[in-house]
Amino acid sequence: MKKYFAAVCGIAGLCFLAGLQAETKKDADWEPIFDGKTMKGWHVSAKTGHSRPSKNQTGGKWVIEEGAFIGSQDIPGNGGIIITDEKFNDFEVSLEMNNDFGPDSGLFLRSTEDGKCYQAMIDYHANGNLMGVYGEGLGGKPHLRNFNFKTLVTEIVASDAPVKLPIAPEKWADFWKHGQWNEVKARITGNPPSITTWIKGVKFMEYTDTEKRLPDSGGIALQVHGGGDFTKEFVRYRNIKVKRLK
Repeated sequence: MKKYFAAVCGIAGLCFLAGLQAETKKDADWEPIFDGKTMKGWHVSAKTGHSRPSKNQTGGKWVIEEGAFIGSQDIPGNGGIIITDEKFNDFEVSLEMNNDFGPDSGLFLRSTEDGKCYQAMIDYHANGNLMGVYGEGLGGKPHLRNFNFKTLVTEIVASDAPVKLPIAPEKWADFWKHGQWNEVKARITGNPPSITTWIKGVKFMEYTDTEKRLPDSGGIALQVHGGGDFTKEFVRYRNIKVKRLK
């Protein structure tokens, strides 16, 4: 009996060790691209259509506080993007967001310096959406979303899309925690690309384009939308990491 018990414990231990090693390797595939302290590896671009023409274009206001990028308009109507210096080809990108409900933002995939990209939507406002797919600067092609916010962040309504809304609207307030850090993730591969997005590990959108609209590689960017007055409302992003896909 003791030998049997020892054998069972040994097998269980090996299984646990194998699982731990697999999890460690899985984590090792991800690399941070924001150190939470400096702008190293990133720069602000005022070349998008969201920056107001002026001699001193700024691309909005971006600061780092408590390990997070915090973005806003510096003057009413003036926005822009913060974009990686490095260009990426096939990859997954994950981050945590804790935005005010009101500003329009976005997670840009394979972005150009002037903000043309496939956008994983972060339209965090009434009638907006999270993790739909939008062709920013590409004539709005594609434009896919499976829900829209109502006037409150706690209320959503389903809309037609290739991927059915995976969370019942009445469960949204339990799933998405406004005022806290929530994870979003996106993947892009190939060209024409296939794009998949997730919210807190749940797949929200999947799409394969039929045309090659952008180069094979580009930056990862975060947006402060132009227009209106969002100088006192903020977007916040932290724990930004990427997994390169071969």
